[in-house]
Amino acid sequence: MRILFVHQNFPGQFPHLAPALKARGHDVSALTVAGNKRPSPVPVVYYSYPKPSFGRAISRAVANFADRAERGAAVATAAEQLKAKGYVPEVVIGHFGWGETLYLKNVWPDIKLAIYAEFFYRPRGLDTDYDPEIQHPNLSSSIVTTTLQAPLLLAMHTADAAIAPTRWQAQTFPVHFQPRIAVIHDGIDSERLVPNAAAQVTIGRHIFRSGDEVLTFVSRNLEPYRGYHVFMRALPEVLRARPNAHVVIVGGQEAGYGPLHASRKAWKEIFLDEVKDRLDLARVHFVGTIPYASFVNLMSVTRVHAYLTYPFVLSWSMLEAMSAGALVVGSATPPVEEIIRHGSNGLLVDFFDRQRWSATLIEALAEPNRFAPLRVAARQTILEGYDLKSNCLPRMLALVESLGSQPDR
Repeated sequence: MRILFVHQNFPGQFPHLAPALKARGHDVSALTVAGNKRPSPVPVVYYSYPKPSFGRAISRAVANFADRAERGAAVATAAEQLKAKGYVPEVVIGHFGWGETLYLKNVWPDIKLAIYAEFFYRPRGLDTDYDPEIQHPNLSSSIVTTTLQAPLLLAMHTADAAIAPTRWQAQTFPVHFQPRIAVIHDGIDSERLVPNAAAQVTIGRHIFRSGDEVLTFVSRNLEPYRGYHVFMRALPEVLRARPNAHVVIVGGQEAGYGPLHASRKAWKEIFLDEVKDRLDLARVHFVGTIPYASFVNLMSVTRVHAYLTYPFVLSWSMLEAMSAGALVVGSATPPVEEIIRHGSNGLLVDFFDRQRWSATLIEALAEPNRFAPLRVAARQTILEGYDLKSNCLPRMLALVESLGSQPDR
């Protein structure tokens, strides 16, 4: 079967699926934007997309839609060029977020199209109006969010199948689309993310080992969407109560899922400035972004791992921490509550309850033996429901291969 992946950041969510399909004898290629330098496990073709400047002639909402439509048209143009050379895939798999899949059936009307349906934006009730301190929704912002639905709806309309990584994320979509969505997580490599008593992490002059009193926080970018502000405000009390504890904070300072601060200053500095006079900064280690191998070791070293998120896309890092046997203290928000059962395989705290965050982190740091069964249960949760090789990848492969055998609609 000839299979084409379409993703501007390929391999993106498909680093395991694409090579696994190739290994099963399928003809697998990828179409990605020119300039994507990520290593690819399969042959790659590039499309050109110089991002247009719409200026002030149209609103931000219309510009967001226009950008996705223009990108979709650029991908379709590249697909047309492939078709002219005789290339016609049977199955196309793509992420629906940037508009890349919108017009592929205009070029190849008989393909089976599967899309990675990560999250459906809504102006109320999910991530955009969750945090009143940070977010100030108004008519303009709600129009922007509502307009973001348009390319997602079009992508879902043209797709033959969709994949969402969690049940909650699938349930953010309109009800009439949900039967088309298979809930299959990308998968956690539990053979690599495994408890490792010999793990150690060196940060400056400190060498941290498994069993040390280390508290971790990990996010691609340090921002309110992932509760960075709540975590930082909980730290002074935690470090005061635990004089031997060290905190390792992983994450960049770029614009993330939410907007920048009005001052254009990085969120990291905004909330560090707020509490730094009450912190022993010699015990707070900001390490920026780190190599994946270092992250893996850190998840074996950490005594307590804090994970917070708005009602939004669930981070791989939380599940990876659980696979490594970390004790996760998570926010009691729907994407986290789907995975973590309080007192069984982790601990949950109301996202906004700063005092409870401090108290729970102190308790977890102070009594590692008491919470050891939760660490074991956390890893078991991953092995049973989210393991890459035994669960997620076989289900992904079965879905893709079943598409290739389906008759045309």
